[in-house]
Amino acid sequence: MVKILIIRFSSIGDIVLTTPVVRVLKNTPGLKAEVHYATKKAFASFLGNNPYIDFVHTYDGNLADLVKRLWAEKFDYIIDLHNNLRSTLLKIALRQPSRSFHKLNIEKWLLTKCRINRLPATHIVDRYLAAASKFGVQNDQKGLDFFLPAKATEWPEIVPSNFKSGFIGFVIGGMHATKRMPLYKIIDICQYLDKPVVLLGGADDAENGGKIAETLGSKVFNACGKLTLNESALMVKKATVIITHDTGLMHIAAAFGKPIVSIWGNTIPEFGMYPYMPQCPERSHVIEIKGLPCRPCHKIGYKKCPKGHFDCMEKILPALVAQAALKYI
Repeated sequence: MVKILIIRFSSIGDIVLTTPVVRVLKNTPGLKAEVHYATKKAFASFLGNNPYIDFVHTYDGNLADLVKRLWAEKFDYIIDLHNNLRSTLLKIALRQPSRSFHKLNIEKWLLTKCRINRLPATHIVDRYLAAASKFGVQNDQKGLDFFLPAKATEWPEIVPSNFKSGFIGFVIGGMHATKRMPLYKIIDICQYLDKPVVLLGGADDAENGGKIAETLGSKVFNACGKLTLNESALMVKKATVIITHDTGLMHIAAAFGKPIVSIWGNTIPEFGMYPYMPQCPERSHVIEIKGLPCRPCHKIGYKKCPKGHFDCMEKILPALVAQAALKYI
């Protein structure tokens, strides 16, 4: 038996992207791995549903306390899938053999600042798996995992009955403004769709969701800020197709194998974070404006377009987004 600690503190999308590593460690013949996972307290419940994880250790801001608890576990090996200062300090304190995944920060800087492309043609999942290569793991090509708790299988009560016969899910949020379409374009896309639309997002997206629903009427239900993450994930699972920016719910949709139309602004799929569905790649449709001299402008995003024109989103045609989604129906 080998006792392995995986570290990934946040966020939900990045955590979902680590699930193939957990699964193959448990399923590699002859390995007999006991897999532990260290993450922020806010995400522990989602990992607790994963049958391939033996124990979840939570971090609540007190690194010394986490070190004390993990030290008592006497791990044989640490796989660092976050690779930041906090995870590095944790590894140093635990003093066990370890390996971190390659973040490609230099390569991303060269591309965004110098227009020199040295990015490898690999998804981040494969870079995560490389960090576990010591154990002879192989990519099983089964994609991502997201396990809903047994109690989260019924329709949320707030969802109107007329949406239960089929709807398109539209994840309207995004951590940074330059990863989100302008509001008027989201409205235009929804107008082109001839199916009911459920808007998904967090509390920060509720105001925009309200404006969209007010403009389009009963065709649209604004669920932004009204559902828990598990309930939002359930709505993703029940949707016929998902339209989304580069968000955590996009990766949850990929875990469920849903048809996905992903919209890309200042970031690019080549960073290795596009929907990961090796078992059904035909269900992923990427929409982006290629060839812009200013794109990608940052590895994550900005509060507003640094050039002022926001061409990466403004030049996307709403009709094409709608057509891409409707082809899956």
